[in-house]
Amino acid sequence: MLLAALLLSACGTNQERGAEGGGGRLPYPAAMRVGTVDTYHGTKVPDPYRWLEDTDSPGAQTFIAAQNALSQQRLEAIPARPQIKQRLTELWNYERFTVPIKRGERYFYMRNDGLQDQSVVYVASSMDDPAPRVLIDPNGLSSDSSVAIAELVPSPDGRLLAYSLSDGSDWRVWRVRDVASGADLPDTLRYLKFRDVAWTRDSRTLYYARYPQRPDGSGDDSKQMSVYRHTLGAQQSDDVEVYGITDHPTRYPYPQVTDDGRYLILNVYDGNQATGIHYQRLDEQGLPTGSVVKLLNSFDALYECIGEIDDVFYVRTNSGAPTGQVLGFTASSVDVGSARKVIPARQFALVDAKLAGRRIVTQYLQNAYSTLYVHSLEGAQLFAVTLPGFGQVEDISSGLDDPQTFFAYSDFLTPLSVNALDVRTGKASVVRAPKLANAQPRDYTTEQVFYTSKDNTRVSMFITRKKGFVKNAQAPVMLYGYGGFGIAQQPSFSVPVLVWLEMGGAYAVANLRGGSEYGEEWHQAGTKLRKQNVFDDFIYAAKYLFERKYTTPERLAIRGRSNGGLLIGAVITQEPKMFAVALPTVGVLDMLRYQTASANARQWSSDYGSSENKEEFEALYAYSPLHRVERGVCYPPTLVSTGQRDDRVVPWHSYKFTAALQYAQGCANPVLLRVEGSGGHRDGKPVRLQIEEFADQLAFAAQALGM
Repeated sequence: MLLAALLLSACGTNQERGAEGGGGRLPYPAAMRVGTVDTYHGTKVPDPYRWLEDTDSPGAQTFIAAQNALSQQRLEAIPARPQIKQRLTELWNYERFTVPIKRGERYFYMRNDGLQDQSVVYVASSMDDPAPRVLIDPNGLSSDSSVAIAELVPSPDGRLLAYSLSDGSDWRVWRVRDVASGADLPDTLRYLKFRDVAWTRDSRTLYYARYPQRPDGSGDDSKQMSVYRHTLGAQQSDDVEVYGITDHPTRYPYPQVTDDGRYLILNVYDGNQATGIHYQRLDEQGLPTGSVVKLLNSFDALYECIGEIDDVFYVRTNSGAPTGQVLGFTASSVDVGSARKVIPARQFALVDAKLAGRRIVTQYLQNAYSTLYVHSLEGAQLFAVTLPGFGQVEDISSGLDDPQTFFAYSDFLTPLSVNALDVRTGKASVVRAPKLANAQPRDYTTEQVFYTSKDNTRVSMFITRKKGFVKNAQAPVMLYGYGGFGIAQQPSFSVPVLVWLEMGGAYAVANLRGGSEYGEEWHQAGTKLRKQNVFDDFIYAAKYLFERKYTTPERLAIRGRSNGGLLIGAVITQEPKMFAVALPTVGVLDMLRYQTASANARQWSSDYGSSENKEEFEALYAYSPLHRVERGVCYPPTLVSTGQRDDRVVPWHSYKFTAALQYAQGCANPVLLRVEGSGGHRDGKPVRLQIEEFADQLAFAAQALGM
């Protein structure tokens, strides 16, 4: 209540904001327009800001510095920002844990005391250990606390811990720490991205996928990865390449070693729904023997090996089952038709499956919230696990012979808790439950509604609001969406969302097509030539909020990141009058050239298509945010956010889009670019920088809405 009162006194009205700057445009930094023109299948497409793709050039650096100077000045001048930052800091200051990993007799997990920039790795003898030991504290690894621990992979015997370091980019440096002494071994692995390393059963060898090395010593992610074997104590330069894909330019292999140590699984990735499974036998020393067997090589669906028991490979797949199923393949299987159907498809989407205690733990999405079950290896459902509420389950840990597994749970009003699950009984219990100080989440409630999209498709949406909320079309509402790559948007806790609620706002999340909320058909309905469905679903979510008097176009903020940043860019260029303020973050915004950034970006064509294909080019060109910006149109106040170290969605997307939007803006609504100098796509951002980013975004939205 205090924060809401402060905001009411600090923010101006819509009329006051319209007079901002004397009614004129902001003094945007000059951005030269060049005559670059590309021809796609006979269509000439200007690209006047191509020079910004050279992000390290003097011109681009001058552009970034000038944009940051303008945005910093404007954002810090917003009267409500200090109160918002203070409240974010207060609420962020709570103890947080990750799901533990048990190996041998040790438990490994990460903990943050609240405002630590980076979480710390702990090791314990049990989850009740009163004195867990700090194993790695990354907070002193860099002067600005920008280096984080990204992944943890303990050895099977629990004596060693392989861990990766991230400086905000997707590149990883892997080290190995002796758990007893707390000292690192000399082993260092570079040129890795996206996937964990895999230990052999004897805890002496690591398999990993890496990119080639450039002459200057950096990794070359324009080329394909290959799988290598590293023996502890050796130099990486002596590591042996054990598997590479030479007959297809976009397929990458990632290694996995089965729990019994007898198989090296080679998961081959060619887009989210085009994966294969190859394997090779390992001897007692973990060395490959015999030839590689291409168990699943059609690349017509998702195939995920969840483990192997007694020469049977258990595979989660949507082949022949859009909502997903678990199949069992013997080592001699030759195709999907020869597999045993272990867990048949259900009405709801199967989004995760793990082997634990020689049973199968499955997670389904029922109208976009999680349900959890335990099955026998034959597929019989043994237990339906009771969860704390209607929320999201994530990070299910697994151990083939350990009957206790762990998972995380959260919802919009419940911070992430760590839960233990006994697969012998189906009983779940809370192990770690964070407590928020000076906060009242019970003052709010979440409802799930359903609305009809443009083509009459039924779409779900979660709306979190204060209890007793009155639908009088006066409330400020923030609408969030993603809609891509088979990633479901489930209820999950966020400090910035709670602050937004305390500010008097409501928060809505739409389950757009392109996600996995309702299985593979739902995902495919938002891809390639059908991508416009995603934007229509979002637009019609906004219309539902208007029709049901939750809010009005003058009171609706929209936000999305990454593929969701594309969503925000697309809808404001299609319906600029429908939204009061837009917050696209690390977005994909140039849909004609996104695939030129890296080999990883080229793989997004499984969802987006490619401008190299005529039919797909026409679909991309029709919605590409950069190319839909029109001179003289009044676009809503827009804060574009990115990070200079983002090598997943490279920041030039945001640079080019901002330059185009500032050039075209037909009214006094501000268009600002916020560039985090040490920020990447998401991983490892220090807590203090996360607080600064959200303070800027919430303050910008509050001012634009006149809250």
